[in-house]
Amino acid sequence: MAKPTPGRKPRKKAAPDNDQVAVFGHHAVTSLLKHRSSQVFSLWVLEGRRDAPIQALLDTASQLGLAVESKTRDELDQQTAGVHQGILAWAKPRQAGSESELENLLATTQKSPLLLVLDGVTDPHNLGACLRSAEAAGVDAVIVPRDKSAGLNATVRKVACGAAETLPLIQVTNLARTLRSLADYGIWIIGTSGDTETLIYQADLTRPVALVMGAEGKGMRRLTREHCDQLVRLPMAGEVSSLNVSVASGVSLYEAVRQRLPQAALAE
Repeated sequence: MAKPTPGRKPRKKAAPDNDQVAVFGHHAVTSLLKHRSSQVFSLWVLEGRRDAPIQALLDTASQLGLAVESKTRDELDQQTAGVHQGILAWAKPRQAGSESELENLLATTQKSPLLLVLDGVTDPHNLGACLRSAEAAGVDAVIVPRDKSAGLNATVRKVACGAAETLPLIQVTNLARTLRSLADYGIWIIGTSGDTETLIYQADLTRPVALVMGAEGKGMRRLTREHCDQLVRLPMAGEVSSLNVSVASGVSLYEAVRQRLPQAALAE
């Protein structure tokens, strides 16, 4: 068990309740402690686990004065909907961000931004799955319209498996206006559509990019489409005409990951 740093009084242990969410996995918990440590209540760690990644998290928790509890695998399994890797944090639920948070993120990022824009995805399962894929792919933020889109409810959080607590979800009042403003940051808007001959593999995804995915069934709205700098499509070799939006998002984002990986990594 990690011991508190001398002179730093541990925070009062808070029993998990409806005002707390479970964030699990090394990457998600590390990101949570780095960016939202003041909103973390406590950590649960698998009893007997003290490997280097776990110990690094426990050292950080000790420095922050967080309570740490050892739990059995069954206890961790009961609180998670995915692979917890022996670590779980209880935290205050993250709320959707605004245009100002997006502007601050773009103004301060040190890498080529990768954004995911969801134009009217109303199914919370799809939104949760998109958040999970986006977080895994290293997306900087997911942008959705405030109206006619799923919000951060319990279903989204559960399906996202912790991604909803670490990845910014930005709700904007006017999506078309937001897409126009992205040009001020040098971001190339790439929309996905079946009405183009250009495959996503032919697009340059190493530049600052916002990938735009349309709603379930309807695709992108006309005004959203008009604000795209380029349209691309995924190849469809079978009888099915389109993919689920969360699947299409995952495929598209990981093409961006592939293009952005160093050549040495691709050769391994």
